[in-house]
Amino acid sequence: MELTFLLAPVPDLATALQFYRDTLGLDEAWREGENTVAFHLPDRKAQIMVVAHGDPAGPMYKVDSVPAFFADRPEIKVVMPPRPIPGGSVAGFHDPAGNLAYVFDQVEP
Repeated sequence: MELTFLLAPVPDLATALQFYRDTLGLDEAWREGENTVAFHLPDRKAQIMVVAHGDPAGPMYKVDSVPAFFADRPEIKVVMPPRPIPGGSVAGFHDPAGNLAYVFDQVEP
């Protein structure tokens, strides 16, 4: 498991871009379509992924396989079933305090 993204859903991507880029001074890492932009965090491998009207905020951990992750941890209840994302899949679960977290894989070349 590797912390890769901090998911930050926003109601308005233009306002968020101005904040993260211009106010915080973060550099854009990549974009996916018109609704997702990621920003580099200084001295960190993880990125902030800003998504217009996305899923609830939470950490996103990269794993080798989403199905295997849950199969190896049957005590973890899936609260957001696996769904496709570019190159793989993503699913969500709650920690013991009810915080949402995500696991995703990138299995397609």
